[in-house]
Amino acid sequence: MNAFRIARNELRRLSTGTMPKLALVALVLVPLLYASFYLYANYDPYGRLDKLPAAVFTSDSGAKDASGQQRNVGREVTDELVKSGTFQWHEVSEQEARDGVRDDKYSFAIGIPSGFSAALLSVGNFQPQQATITLTTNDANNYLSGTIAKQVAEQVRKTIAEKVGSEAADRFLVGFSTIYAKIQEASTGAAQLADGATQLKSGQQKLADGAAQLADGSSKLATGLGTIKSGTASLPSKTQQLADGASQVATGDQKVADAASIAATASSDIQGKLDSYRSQLQTDLRDAGVPEAQVQAILAKADQLRSPVDQANGKIQQANGDLAKLADGARRVSDGAAQLAAASPQLASGVAEASDGANKLKDGASQLNDGEKTAVNGTNQLADGAVKLRDGLAAGLQQIPNPDDPTRNATANTIADPVAVNANGEASAGTYGAGLAPFFISLATWIGAFVLFLILRPLSTRALTAGAAPFRVAVGGWLSSALLGIAQVVVLFGAVTWLVGIHIAHPLGAIGFAVLVSLTFTSVVHALNAFFGAVGKFLGLVLLVLQLVSAGGTFPWQTIPDALYPLHVALPMGYAIDGFRHLFYSGATVNLLGDIGVLLAYLVGGILVSTLAARKRRVWTVSALKPELSL
Repeated sequence: MNAFRIARNELRRLSTGTMPKLALVALVLVPLLYASFYLYANYDPYGRLDKLPAAVFTSDSGAKDASGQQRNVGREVTDELVKSGTFQWHEVSEQEARDGVRDDKYSFAIGIPSGFSAALLSVGNFQPQQATITLTTNDANNYLSGTIAKQVAEQVRKTIAEKVGSEAADRFLVGFSTIYAKIQEASTGAAQLADGATQLKSGQQKLADGAAQLADGSSKLATGLGTIKSGTASLPSKTQQLADGASQVATGDQKVADAASIAATASSDIQGKLDSYRSQLQTDLRDAGVPEAQVQAILAKADQLRSPVDQANGKIQQANGDLAKLADGARRVSDGAAQLAAASPQLASGVAEASDGANKLKDGASQLNDGEKTAVNGTNQLADGAVKLRDGLAAGLQQIPNPDDPTRNATANTIADPVAVNANGEASAGTYGAGLAPFFISLATWIGAFVLFLILRPLSTRALTAGAAPFRVAVGGWLSSALLGIAQVVVLFGAVTWLVGIHIAHPLGAIGFAVLVSLTFTSVVHALNAFFGAVGKFLGLVLLVLQLVSAGGTFPWQTIPDALYPLHVALPMGYAIDGFRHLFYSGATVNLLGDIGVLLAYLVGGILVSTLAARKRRVWTVSALKPELSL
């Protein structure tokens, strides 16, 4: 009888009848009911703090700040708390707040007493007083709500202290800015003067350079226009001669084109008559009874004789088109030459006037260049003096601190709160429920393994009496619980991820690791039941309690008493929780390999202990046949 047959027989025994089947289903669902409902109930309690009723009251009457403005800081704080929505805030009177906390109507109450604004604003008048806020809690209502309230009160105190300290530091820095502003007025004027003088110097130099360029350019312009004037003096007569010649050419070309047109028309007429003669010749030959072959031969000979005439006609038609184009082009050239001849006198007159104006511009530009040279020397002296004045005032101004508004605000905020926390998370659980998931899944897996042996038999009596090998009997007794344990964790993971909504970074790895944890826990519980019998169930509960207090499922395991350290190192649940955390939040690490190694060691150790128990049970005793205690 092999181990698989032993496990199959045990599962068949549990699936015979309606009640055993229901019991089997219930065993599979035990971890689901334990872990999933608890994780669902505690999925994100911090996200529902707005459901937690809290009271706030203020008796502050306000006070005037250093600028004389009326301030009521207590009212400001109260309004900000009510609008924040972090809790279910109720603004009530002081007596109602205290009675509400005592009667469990409110989880806690924050109060701002009278004189709160006066105490806070006294720092600006050099009459410092410490302002206070009151926190009323009642641990009889809920201990954690009181703890949360203390954190809220501390945050409110810190926020108010930062705000007041920032305002005081800001006023202190504004004093420096006022002094700086008064001295800066003279420095600003000097800087503007220096800038203007520098710009004037630069502009004056550019103007001088431009004047020199203008003088040089106007001289070149006058020379060039003089040359053009000389060259264009005879332009009207020359263009008129050009126009007359172009007109004569156009008239001659038109006559040639007309003659070519007459020749082309005559050539076309000849072609038409030749076509008519050929047709008549063909008709006459046929009428005279000449054979068709001779008719075609005669026509071919006639066509051969006509070929030079056709070629001459093509050349005549082409020449006619070319001469027509030539005549049209000549006419256009004649018209253009006529227009040029008509405009040439005006152009020559304009060039002459431009030449005279360029000579005058040359004289004026020369005078302007001489004046700009004198002006440049004066502006250089003015710019040098203005720069020295600006630099002297700026050097003195730099000795007075004057931060700008963002710098002053940042400095004031730093003075009020000099230390900040930069939190860098390597991995994040996301919610409170997701943070507890590794612990409660491990715990549910152990409970699931424990309840399996309320109806499963750790060792098959039939296999023992049949003389099967102890190892086969042990593995066969464990396999049935292992299969049911795998079903438990699969159902549990489905509910945790799909129904509860807890995100798992590496779901396949986490399910595989959960299967290993289930196999390990069922192996350990199976070994206890196989070796110790009914006492093994009690030992399973004892191990559960020891692991609850030493595994570090909620608080870090280093915070447990030193006496429990060995239990954390020795027992398997701590390694299961550690492995789940890596797979839920980040990923595989070297520590995960250690967790797997420890669980595999417990798995193998449990099977070996079960094998030893099966070997021991091969010898039947009176206590084995009739135990003193049976569960």
